[in-house]
Parts: sequence; C-alpha cells; structure tokens
Amino acid sequence: MSNTELNPLQYPIGKYKQPEVITPEIRSAWIKTIATTADDLTALLKGVDETLLEKPYREGGWSARKVIHHLMDSHMNSYIRFKMALTEDNPTIKPYSEDDWASMPDGNQAPIAWSIEGLRYIHLRWVYLMETLTEADWKKTYLHPERGITYQLDKVLGIYAWHCEHHLRHIASVL
Repeated sequence: MSNTELNPLQYPIGKYKQPEVITPEIRSAWIKTIATTADDLTALLKGVDETLLEKPYREGGWSARKVIHHLMDSHMNSYIRFKMALTEDNPTIKPYSEDDWASMPDGNQAPIAWSIEGLRYIHLRWVYLMETLTEADWKKTYLHPERGITYQLDKVLGIYAWHCEHHLRHIASVL
C-alpha cells in the first residue's frame, strides 16, 4: 500500500474531515457522540471473551484493551485542555506520549471497566461543560507546542467525536 492510500484497518471510518462551517446542530451531534461513547463501549463489550481484548486491531496496532485505556487517557487530557482554553488566553498545553502511556501497566493490563467508567464520568463532566458554552467560548483556543497548531475548541470537539467513533470501530473489528 502506498503512503497516499488510506489503510482501512488503521482508519476504519476514514481520517477526520473538518466541516467548513460548524453549526450548533453539528456541535450538538458531536456532543451526543461523546455523551454516548461509554454506553456504546459497554454494549459492544457485553459478554465478550476477555482474551479477545489482547488482539490488535491491525498488524502493529494496539490491542483492544490498550485502545480502551487510550480513550480514557486521551479524553481526560482533552477535557483538561478544554478547561485551560476556557480559563486562559490561548494556553500552551502539555503534550504526552500516547505510546508511552499505553505501554504502562494501567494502559495495557488494568481491567477495562476502570477506563470505561472513568470515560463515562469524564464525559459526563465534559458534556455538562460543553452544553454551557457560548458561541464566543467555542472560538477559544489552545496551542499544541509539538504540532505548532492552535486548536479552536469547536474544532477540537469534532476531532474527539470522530476519535470516539474511530476507536469504537477498531474495538469492534477484533470482537
């Protein structure tokens, strides 16, 4: 496969595509995706043989267990970044190594229920916060220093709604 071809195992729903205009209706749909992800994960994993969680979704990819713990790590960081952007002027966020975090014992051995419940509660707080934001709040930003990109909150919301669906599909592919 050439570098320009999209690997369907790596990107089962395609790469994220930012809409040209983000309307309140689009934001509302994205917020709903985030609000339902923990329940979607719980339903997807009901009655699943735990040994399947050790299977990677593609060659060189993470196991389903790592993906579940990664969702918690990633969305916890995003929630904190949102709060920083809402309380500071274009703050520089603290990056972290997803691979290093996923390789730690809590990221590759811990019970998945812990991360699913953690995700559920982070999402409850995050959704509650997002439902209170004004149009001006959605335009607030933060700087990702490693990428050199300033991210606007309404665009970050879209990325993380996609992130939920992207990884739900990864997990479903190994079950």
